[in-house]
Amino acid sequence: MKKLVIIGVGGFGRGVAWLVERVNRVHPTWNLIGFVDDNTELHGKIIGGYPVLGPCHWLDEHKNDVYAICAVGASKTRKKIINRLDGIKFATLIDPSVIMSDRVSIGNGSIICAGTIITVDIIIGSHVIVNLDCTIGHDAILRDFVTLYPSVNVSGNCELEECVEMGTGAQVIQGISVGAGTIVGAGAVVIKDLPGECTAVGCPARPISDKR
Repeated sequence: MKKLVIIGVGGFGRGVAWLVERVNRVHPTWNLIGFVDDNTELHGKIIGGYPVLGPCHWLDEHKNDVYAICAVGASKTRKKIINRLDGIKFATLIDPSVIMSDRVSIGNGSIICAGTIITVDIIIGSHVIVNLDCTIGHDAILRDFVTLYPSVNVSGNCELEECVEMGTGAQVIQGISVGAGTIVGAGAVVIKDLPGECTAVGCPARPISDKR
């Protein structure tokens, strides 16, 4: 089996370890050897049954031996971490319970969690996180580093640009575009296009801040 290291020892990191265990029960694929995290207080500890091997740059010294997956939920933070790592091989993880057509493209380093349904003719970029119990409709596009928190519904023909974050239970109606770097709050309903680099909340979702 291929050696795998999880970047990030937070709650989602432990959830990804569980996802790996679920994958291995169906198709033995990964030898999960532990976590890396820049929090020095965690180094050498056992978290969720796996050791914390050291800081993220531990991967630079072992890049020929292991695959990595980044389990950091915040899109821009995840992008910064990935961009610091050169020449690392990244895994793509899909929970065995995911219902997905054959006409779906998923990029390198992405994580698709349990209970998710992904229909047809969908493009999911690299290092995307689709958390528990999400739905993604036909012809949707999720660009690199998008994060869907649990129970997000993305309707057909939507486009979420790079580093968009959709809070828990948020919904996007058909044909909507959400600009790069925008955060949509939990439970929000997006019925109009949203610009980039803003935070939008409510039903219907409205920008409350501009991060540009």
